[in-house]
Amino acid sequence: MRLLHTSDWHLGQHFLGRTREAEHRAFLAWLVTQVEEQGVDVVLVAGDIFDTATPPSYARELYNCFIVALRGTGASLVVLGGNHDSAAVLAESRELLACLDTRVIPCVSETPADQLLELRRRDGEIGALLCGIPFVRPRDVVQSQAGQSADEKRQALQQAIQGHYAELHGLAEARRAELGMALPIIATGHLTTVGASASESVREIYVGSLDAFPTSAFPPADYIALGHIHRPQRVGGLEQVRYSGSPLCLSFDEERAKQVLLVEFGTALERVTPVAVPCFQPLAVVQGSLDTLGAALIEAAADGRPGCPVWAEVVVTGDDYLADLQPRISALVAELPLEVLRVRRARSAVAPTLQGTQRETLEELSPLDVFSQRLAEETLDDELRTRLEGLYREVLGELPA
Repeated sequence: MRLLHTSDWHLGQHFLGRTREAEHRAFLAWLVTQVEEQGVDVVLVAGDIFDTATPPSYARELYNCFIVALRGTGASLVVLGGNHDSAAVLAESRELLACLDTRVIPCVSETPADQLLELRRRDGEIGALLCGIPFVRPRDVVQSQAGQSADEKRQALQQAIQGHYAELHGLAEARRAELGMALPIIATGHLTTVGASASESVREIYVGSLDAFPTSAFPPADYIALGHIHRPQRVGGLEQVRYSGSPLCLSFDEERAKQVLLVEFGTALERVTPVAVPCFQPLAVVQGSLDTLGAALIEAAADGRPGCPVWAEVVVTGDDYLADLQPRISALVAELPLEVLRVRRARSAVAPTLQGTQRETLEELSPLDVFSQRLAEETLDDELRTRLEGLYREVLGELPA
């Protein structure tokens, strides 16, 4: 059986005010072509189909058109809910999409058996069993207990998530025995694992309760398809535990090389082959002093073309504060196929406290930077400071990206 593992599409995302609709449309068309050419049996999306809980209408249209196009290839689709997704939005069309061979698991079910799926090859035969685990919200698996410390809450949540995995894996083993077939067992997840390399665009999802899920807590599945981290990577160096990463760069600090994973199974995992995703919108980080930026911008603009300029972040080095910095940079790129989306100065030149913020603009700071600098002005104990930062991250996490 051939499975294509992808995640973190973030349909409907705006990148510093620019729409990604054309990029997403191109990616989804490319993906359908890959499914046909690679003879994929099942496409699995491990969370964050949409960027917000209330995706714009064009994002829903892209999602629905992809499902129809994929149906024409003979492959089936499995969609797992992520922390950006609204479980209600994903669930509202679940029964309708089932008629198009698309199965949706928007959230943890009260009946775990509902999350155990049989994955079939194009010939109709069962090729694998799937423990379909979406983003696990704490309220789905644990009840808050009065008087618990932060460590106790963290341990309780980790144990609950681990128990959910173990229960589903046990159901899969029982089903495999019942069928009397040597079937591989696949699990999914949408979370941060210990040691995973994140990026600027990745939100913390278990704020104040669970930083990362240990690899040792996963069940012994043949393959674990993960989402949430946007950089493609093995987890703990393990071939069978993988993040596919996002198909588009969602922040300037992400590597430009993106991929989906073609995963092949016999009675167990046979091989994992990364398939490179084309670059539909060039991005660049251009760094230098005002004396060297001109040449660096010309070099970065080489990847642009009329109608598709390079989107750039400009990082200015040097300690001199210039009120006309933005106009100067605009003049440097006036004739280039390059659009500057953000200008900031190197962090080494930025004062760490609010006394130094008169030399920075808000565009150079994230909301968390501003809040952290404000906290630095107060005399707070470490526990209260951590608590306030955690609450602020929770508020940020509820806001549209």
